[in-house]
Parts: sequence; structure tokens; C-alpha cells
Amino acid sequence: MESGTADFPTEAKAARSPLARLLFKIEGVKSVFFGSDFITITKMDDEVDWKVLKAEIYAVIMDFFASNLPILHEEEPSAQDTKVTEEDDETVAMIKELIETRIRPTVQEDGGDIIYKGFKDGIVQLKLQGACSTCPSSVVTLKQGVQNMLQFYIPEVMGIEEVKDEVDDLAAKEFEKFEKKIGES
Repeated sequence: MESGTADFPTEAKAARSPLARLLFKIEGVKSVFFGSDFITITKMDDEVDWKVLKAEIYAVIMDFFASNLPILHEEEPSAQDTKVTEEDDETVAMIKELIETRIRPTVQEDGGDIIYKGFKDGIVQLKLQGACSTCPSSVVTLKQGVQNMLQFYIPEVMGIEEVKDEVDDLAAKEFEKFEKKIGES
């Protein structure tokens, strides 16, 4: 962490940290604490063998840092995009609630996030972030997982579309240039 600390005494308090959520999935982890240049893990009890726990923790931390994901989100992942506003009709409110409670937690377990961008003419507009945005099976995740769930609970949903923004377009163009340079070498 660049500054400060972050304390996660329980798994339920770890929503804003992808790394903390992964560490809590290790059997025997009781709490997680991040400092400026250290991580403190508290184990459940003396019956948990630290030697076994240490190897799993180290593997999770190394894999996480190789992913280049942020340790913490500035705010809770659900802070704005799925907040129900006065302008939202009943269908949009239901879509946001379903994304927040059922879809987002599953996507976050895989190291990504899903952001609600809008609902127009029966189509839910979503943006994938993190590991999910570059995953080869992201289209399958969207179409078969997310779309099916939304359509099951909300009959007004006709389909979904992935929204790309300017940053995504720029990244794709730069990647194409890079691939051409490699091909020319």
C-alpha cells in the first residue's frame, strides 16, 4: 500500500480488497491486515499448521501480484453503478439489485468486476473490468451466465451487450500495433 493500513477482521469486511477476499478463501485464515510494506495474516487457532498455511498464503500473494490488480478499491465496488436512484424505474432497480447481489460477487471471485452502464430497449449494457475483461471466455460469461440470470429474473431483459470505452479502444489499437511489430521482427 502506498500509505495507511487496511484491516479486514472478517471475510465479510473484505469487499473492497480482491487480495483479502482471496486470502480468506484459504482454510484457516481468520483475519487479514495490510500495511505499507507488509501483510499480517492471523490464523484461526493453534490447530492450524502455520507451515501448511504459509505455503498457500505465499502462492496466493504471488499470483495476485502477477495479475497487476489493485490491492484495494478506492471505495466499495458497488458504490455508484448499482446504486438505485430516483430516476430508475422498477426494471432498472431490479437489474442493479441482481448485479449487486448475485452477479458481481461471482465475477469478483475471478479477479474482475462487472459495471452496470445502462438499460435501453431491453438491452442491459455492461462493462467487464480486471481479469474478466481480458479473459477469452468473457463473452461466454456474459452471454450464458449473466444474460441467462438477468432474463430468468427480469422478463423485460431481451439481451446484454458489452460496452467498451475510449480507453478500451485505445488499448486494443496499441496491442494491434505491438503485435504487428512482433510479427515484423
